[in-house]
Formats: sequence, structure tokens, C-alpha cells
Amino acid sequence: MDLVVVNGLVVTADAQFKADVLCRQGRISAIGDNLFRQGMEKIDAAGCYVLPGGIDAHVHLQMPVGDLVSTDDFGSGTAAAACGGTTTIVDFATPERGQALEEAVRLRRAEADGQAAIDYGLHLALVDDSEETLAALPGLVRAGYSSFKIYTVYDGLYLEDPAILRLLQVAAEQGVTVLVHGENRAIVDYCTQRLLQAGHSAPRYHPQARPAAAEAEGAARVMALAQVTGATLCIAHVSCEQVLEEVRRARARGQAVHAETCPHYLLLTQEEYERPGFEGAKYVLTPPLRSEVDREALWQALAAGEFQQVSTDHCPWNYAAQKERGRENFALIPNGAAGIETRLPLLWSEGVGRGRLSPEQFVQLTASGPARAFGLYPRKGVLAPGADADIVVWDPHRRLTLRAADLHQRVDYCPYEGWPVQGYPRDVFLRGRPLVRGGQFVGEPGGGRFVERSSQPA
Repeated sequence: MDLVVVNGLVVTADAQFKADVLCRQGRISAIGDNLFRQGMEKIDAAGCYVLPGGIDAHVHLQMPVGDLVSTDDFGSGTAAAACGGTTTIVDFATPERGQALEEAVRLRRAEADGQAAIDYGLHLALVDDSEETLAALPGLVRAGYSSFKIYTVYDGLYLEDPAILRLLQVAAEQGVTVLVHGENRAIVDYCTQRLLQAGHSAPRYHPQARPAAAEAEGAARVMALAQVTGATLCIAHVSCEQVLEEVRRARARGQAVHAETCPHYLLLTQEEYERPGFEGAKYVLTPPLRSEVDREALWQALAAGEFQQVSTDHCPWNYAAQKERGRENFALIPNGAAGIETRLPLLWSEGVGRGRLSPEQFVQLTASGPARAFGLYPRKGVLAPGADADIVVWDPHRRLTLRAADLHQRVDYCPYEGWPVQGYPRDVFLRGRPLVRGGQFVGEPGGGRFVERSSQPA
């Protein structure tokens, strides 16, 4: 049955206007006036905005770290995403060192297919520059895995500069964007060891172990390497003004550099690490939360259009049993926090609701921007004829208080516990099929599909 959303205010990255949205066979068929006909299913969006489904291009579902696995799997994590207005995610296929990249992709697809409630893609996390890896990349890019991820930190993941250069060269040749976790490994190791040797083992020392200088150097170094190869980068989870300055310098040189930040850097500061007892462990994520000055700088850059996306880096660990492993050593606390369900409500409430962002900027940061950066546009991230009918009916008047007990994320705490928000998804559709109706999840595991993403070969 055809579906038509009527009486809503349609928002794109460029404009907002009153119109009906007609969906047919999973795609948007038309946008205009008086599109309802007898026999169609009608969704009345009076008093609401009609937005493209959110795209979260940086999540870590059922991610193994040693003998631990992040608490949301592809079923629970994507259901939570849907309840927050997100209809597409991009996760990661990460091989063990020595494992064939194609095998890592196959195993990751087996975990997601038949479980994901929303559509998904996979970044290729590259942990070596072996001849086997280099040979596999063009075929995987053609198969729709059109982005790479590289790390400059973490045992088993970090790459030295010569390897990064070789991989950036392939990225440039294949026309893919490289997502960069940039931190200087030597600085992090040095600071961590000195803190622990001095007996400073509590969560409050986490930001001192990973200072802004480490993040800025790691990002700047990869941008310098990319300048030589011509690769396009996306600097992940920018947390501070110092990294913003490095991104600005690269852009001034003419480089193609996207930037991503996350709600926790926009809303929280390093003061969270001063919570009593071990409570600060709930906010141990990487890079760490920064200062109030940094937080304000991020908002200003966001409003000025310097960021292309706001993602979550969703990587949930239970406070009990998992975070508590680092009770005697902050370096053993699993890094990451939940946010896949709360991203859009928080950004709308604190951005649009407080006059920091327009509704159009909100759509750009949460849907159109990541779609363009990672090969999903114009199939995703936009309300236009021919695009997938991924639609959110957004109620700007709905007020609620965020509480872990009320959310669908499978984790035992919420970083924003008690945070009031105004603006929340009322109805969410994936390719014209309902995921959320009246704020209640009505989707099903396996309703999502793997989405092949395009590249722009050189």
C-alpha cells in the first residue's frame, strides 16, 4: 500500500516547506500538495516536522575488546537507533592482524544480516598494509564497502606512518573517504605510565592520559600524509579546539577533510570525571571529554558549518562488571559510552531548541552530511523523489527526561541520566515500513539491509 505523510513541515539540508510526501515501493515517489488518494495509508504530521531518517556513520555494535563485547548487538542497537530517529548506521568490519579482510567482512555480515532492524553499512578497519590487504581493497570497494578506518593508537589496531601512506594511496585511487582515529600513541603511553607510576589510577586521570596535544598531533600527522597522497579524510570524534585548528589548516591548504563530533563533546565536560567514587568511569571514552572552552568552540564551529556530521561513536559497556574492571587502573576501563538512541533528541533540544542550529543544519549534520561523506547520497539522507522512504515525523513539542530505564539501549546506565529534552521522533519509517509509531518500536529484527555505498574513483 502506498503511504503518504500529510500536513507536515518538510525539512531538507537547504529548506523547509509545507508539503505531502508520497512513498511507493520503498522509495519517495513525489513531494508536493494534495498527494493523498483513496486507498493510501495516510500519516497526519500536523504540528510536526518531516525529516529524512538519521544516519549515524560511526557506531560499534557487539564490538569485541579482549574477552569483552560491547553490550548492544545488531538487534538491540539498531532498535534503539530507530527509536531515536536513526534509520541507517555505518559500523565496522575489523580483522585480527593476519586475518584476511574478506573473512572479517564475511563474519561481520553474518552477525548483522537477519538481526539489524535498520539499514547498515560497514567501514573497513585496516590494521595492516600487507599485500593481501592491498589486493583485497579494490574488490571490496566495488562491492559497496566504500570507506576505510585507520587508527594511530591501540594495540592491534594502530598503524605506523609508512603503512598509513600506502593505505591512503589506495584510498585516493579508489575514491573513498578514510575515517581517522588520530591520537599520538607515544604521548598516550608516556602520560599513562607516569600517572600510574605516581599512584594516580582513578577515572579522573583519564583525560590527563590522553591530552588534547595527543589528539591534535595524531590528526595533523594523518592530514599531512593525506596531503601527499590526495586522499579524502574524515577526522573522527573531534573533541577540542586544538584539533579544529589543525582541520582548518588542512582545509586552507586545499585538502578534502571532513570533520565529525559527537553529542558527548557538545554537552559534557571533563568535570564528569570528578564524580564521587568510581562514577567517573561511566565517562571514560576516547578521546576524553574536554574543557568548557573546548565545548563552546565545538558549538561555534558546528553553527559555522565546519562539521559535516554529528555521530555517536556508540560503544556501550555496562558499568557493572565491564567498566568496573578498571577500578584499580583507569587504563583498564573499557573506552566508550552509549548514545545511539539519544543523539537526535539531544542535538535537536540543545541545538535547534536553544537557537544554536536551524532545522536545516540539524538535517545536514545528522543525515545529509554523513550520506554525502560516505557514499549514501542521494539514496539516503534526503527527502526527494527516488530516495529511500526513510522518514521521521518529528514532534518538536514532546518533552521527556532521559533515563536508562526508559531507553532501548542495552546498557545499565545513560550518560545523560535525568537530562530534559524537547523534541522527539513520533513516527519512523524505513523504506516506507513503520519502525516506530507513536513513539513505540514496532519494527523487527532483520528488517534492515546491508547498503552498498558508492565511491568516486580517481
